[in-house]
Amino acid sequence: MLERLGHEVEFPFAQTCCGQMHFNTGYQREAIPLVRRFVEVFEPYEVVVSPSASCVGMVRELYPMAAGLAGDEGLRERVEALAPRVFELSEFLVRRLGVEDVGAYYPHRVTYHPTCHSLRMLKVGDAPLRLLRNVRGIDLVELPEAEECCGFGGTFAVKNADTSAAMLSDKCHNILSTGAEICTMVDNSCLMHIGGGLRRGRAGVETVHLAQILASTEERG
Repeated sequence: MLERLGHEVEFPFAQTCCGQMHFNTGYQREAIPLVRRFVEVFEPYEVVVSPSASCVGMVRELYPMAAGLAGDEGLRERVEALAPRVFELSEFLVRRLGVEDVGAYYPHRVTYHPTCHSLRMLKVGDAPLRLLRNVRGIDLVELPEAEECCGFGGTFAVKNADTSAAMLSDKCHNILSTGAEICTMVDNSCLMHIGGGLRRGRAGVETVHLAQILASTEERG
């Protein structure tokens, strides 16, 4: 989709996890090598675009803290230079490029779940919805109580399984109430969590990342 808009895109195979899982569960020093790795791999690029709002939140909000914890002034300076160039996909398109119509075609009934990191940490606002409203053929329906967390929260879903399952049940109920075929969002973690709940309930609703919808064209179907 980005290439369709005229951009040169590279996927560096040397990349690894951003370290958020380690950092948020108390293994902050163990995350520092992953911070260094991210900086080394992505430093040469003008812009870094991620399909995960939580990963972008980690880089922009918590990498400076990790660099400070490492006591490495050089790493801190490199993080400060790189972090502003790291974007979640929808904010890159709408806020950086000023693009709301990417030429997509997706003839399905779709509802959108705004993930916690995109909503509360990155504050992408309605950028994903602006993009979805310009997709040809789409039937976009509002999700009730959309801003409620799905219950994943990284290891929260493991450490507080009963609470997480209750939150997921509420989210799935609201998704089903829309009559949507597809629930889309901008975080793979939430896609996995909600998708698992919908599959176990044999709901007949698929979870699809926003990028997949935006990449779809009339020619490809």
